[in-house]
Amino acid sequence: MNIFYGKAALIDFLKSIKTTHSTIGFVPTMGALHQGHLALMQKSLYENEHTVVSIFVNPTQFNNPEDLAKYPRTLEEDVKKLTALSPKIILYAPTVEDIYDGQPVSQSFDFDGLENQMEGKFRPGHFNGVGTIVKRLFEIVEPTNAYFGEKDFQQLQIVKKMVAKNNLKVNVVGCPIYREPNNLAMSSRNERLSDHERETAAIIFQTLKIAKEKFKSKSATSVSEWVQKSFEKNPMLILEYFVIADEATLLPCLRKNKNKKCRAFIAIVVNNIRLIDTISLN
Repeated sequence: MNIFYGKAALIDFLKSIKTTHSTIGFVPTMGALHQGHLALMQKSLYENEHTVVSIFVNPTQFNNPEDLAKYPRTLEEDVKKLTALSPKIILYAPTVEDIYDGQPVSQSFDFDGLENQMEGKFRPGHFNGVGTIVKRLFEIVEPTNAYFGEKDFQQLQIVKKMVAKNNLKVNVVGCPIYREPNNLAMSSRNERLSDHERETAAIIFQTLKIAKEKFKSKSATSVSEWVQKSFEKNPMLILEYFVIADEATLLPCLRKNKNKKCRAFIAIVVNNIRLIDTISLN
């Protein structure tokens, strides 16, 4: 497997293998790879001639220094997983210096208000960091297709908006959420959970499924109140937010409309570990 730690060498290599008709699939990650990541890569391998995977824990999208410090870094294990999946994968594992040229500072973006909802409210500056790193990686890799999981649905919509507003020639592909046997959404942060915490966190998706059923006959406000009361019964899981929002604008769905796709978003804190999940409601 080809591994690059610097952008200059990666750019030169990609130029050497590109042809007029070749396609490059790209899967940006922060490492601590799990089956959800590998599924994105499998899709890219199937749909493209070449697949690039990046592993980079991006400091500018963390508003909590403790979260950045504790984020799992498992590059050696990740390389083994990638090699087992396909030796054809091209890995880019840069340093902060290589990405930011000594200036790890976010650009400021206007995502037409998408950045002000949910994660944006609770993680100031987060989406400027996301936009900065994804735009930078797209400029380096110049992918045909880029693959993102729908667990971070708000991030997916923001990346699509960033691509459109900057006229970037990349097709952004959203892919289904992969779940653990107890239906907890797969996340690198799950590695920080104890067995008991991981088991208890199964309640998150159970709650989303019930909320989806309730939304068929009840208002968004009523469903939200029910979710709030449900988590008050379990002090181990702290509800940061539960929002029913329009998939396109991410604004709250105040009234049901058959022409509007609504989605439930949730963020839970377990022992200072943030877990997010989402489910389509109609």
